[in-house]
Amino acid sequence: MVKIAVTGKGGVGKTTLSGTLARMLARDGYDVLAIDADADMNLASSLGIEDAPKPLTDYKDLIEDRAGEKGGMFKLNPKVDDVVDKFGVVGPDNVKMLVMGTVERGGSGCMCPASAFLKAFLRHVVLKGSSAVILDMEAGIEHLGRGTTRGIDLMIVVVEPGMRSIETARRIKELSEGIDIKHLAAVINKGTSSDIKPKLEEMGIPVLGVIPYDPDLVEADFNGLSPIDVGGNWVDSVTEIKDHMLEMISGFEKEE
Repeated sequence: MVKIAVTGKGGVGKTTLSGTLARMLARDGYDVLAIDADADMNLASSLGIEDAPKPLTDYKDLIEDRAGEKGGMFKLNPKVDDVVDKFGVVGPDNVKMLVMGTVERGGSGCMCPASAFLKAFLRHVVLKGSSAVILDMEAGIEHLGRGTTRGIDLMIVVVEPGMRSIETARRIKELSEGIDIKHLAAVINKGTSSDIKPKLEEMGIPVLGVIPYDPDLVEADFNGLSPIDVGGNWVDSVTEIKDHMLEMISGFEKEE
């Protein structure tokens, strides 16, 4: 079982990487579940899925039925084991996909049936789910504060040239240690690694690989195509990253 979360600051290419890794793992024979946990909800196009499933948070009656209680209370462990089959879609290479949706909240978080339902679902798929789970996380670091990434094998931080991206990676590293995420790695996108790689390794974040700028990827995006269906240098680089990622996870399992 492979459980991966992909994160990073907005605009670094984490959703494109998530979708491409999901398709590649499926072609390798994994039973893949790709989960769009980003508020922007763009993972479907990266996977090559034209009609994305409705966000789980749109099923308000279901959530209220399973997570709600009388008097405004809510269940901490609602039934979620049938969610993938009922509300997911199957895309190219037989990748299953779900969209989490967003929970309206103020302050530090929303303690409500929808929030409880989504957290329970993520716990279920991360701890018990398919042979490969790819979580495309929301941009930034807020999701780490809510602890939705507990139980994963590897968190991949996508970075690009620039100190803002490096600083986001630093904060993700610090917060991940507080919620028992044991393994982080980085992917450098849109540039060379000469200046960035040493900074990441100083933080204790190994680099899985570097993805060069590729005009084929830009064209694929304009045409609404999944990068893996277009090919090019970008996809070749991600293939090497995927292989390195699996080797790294295999090493973790041997250590444990």
